[in-house]
Amino acid sequence: MRLTYLDSNSWSIEIAGVKVLLDPWLVGSLVFGNLPWLFKGTRRKSRSIPTDIDLILLSQGLEDHAHPPTLEQLNRSLPVVGSANAANVVEKLGYTDVTALSHRQIYTFGDRLQIQAVPGSPIGPTTVENGYVLTDLQTGTRLYYEPHGYHDAFLKEIGSIDVVITPIVNLELPLVGAFIKGQQSALEVVKWLKPTYILPTAAGGDVDFEGLLISILRASGTTDTFRTLLAQNDLNTEVIDPPPGEPIELEVRRR
Repeated sequence: MRLTYLDSNSWSIEIAGVKVLLDPWLVGSLVFGNLPWLFKGTRRKSRSIPTDIDLILLSQGLEDHAHPPTLEQLNRSLPVVGSANAANVVEKLGYTDVTALSHRQIYTFGDRLQIQAVPGSPIGPTTVENGYVLTDLQTGTRLYYEPHGYHDAFLKEIGSIDVVITPIVNLELPLVGAFIKGQQSALEVVKWLKPTYILPTAAGGDVDFEGLLISILRASGTTDTFRTLLAQNDLNTEVIDPPPGEPIELEVRRR
């Protein structure tokens, strides 16, 4: 398995010989609802638009997961798998091969890769977006991704996972509390899934943020404090915090 962190929530994942582009924000600024005074993300360095990907995978319909300026520059004939909200975004942009997955539904890419949607992050009072379990159908290797740290109890039913990508740091707002859940939430999912590796997402990368939300945002926890939590709970999962833009190879042996 080969992973490349592309900042924020964006990843390139090579699994089962399939190149998956996950939640890409690669060009331009990141702004929610055309309100840069509220929140604006800016890249310190540009990321090239990949031309050799096989599949786009989107967990949510919000801009930090389904980033319209990035999606506008990708090949619209590529297959896209996403939540219902994400599917709506790409269909409006002219993508033609779009699959919206409900929770527990499965999409299969050829005879190589299986993608199962699992309940993920709540967005508003009635909508729950997607997390995903990716399975190499030849080797059985599995990866789990959830970008906000909301891990549904359904995961207890699916057995062990080799690689987990999820937040490790908490991001909190006054009166709201944590909207990105790391630390204890990540510890809980490690206890459930017993992964060989866990990689942090959402709170890192070569990006700068500004705006009203950033001025009141509070982060708690670090990679090192999470490693301490794992050790205190006799968990052998290895924490890997990859440099943005640098591919890493993960050797996974089926247990």
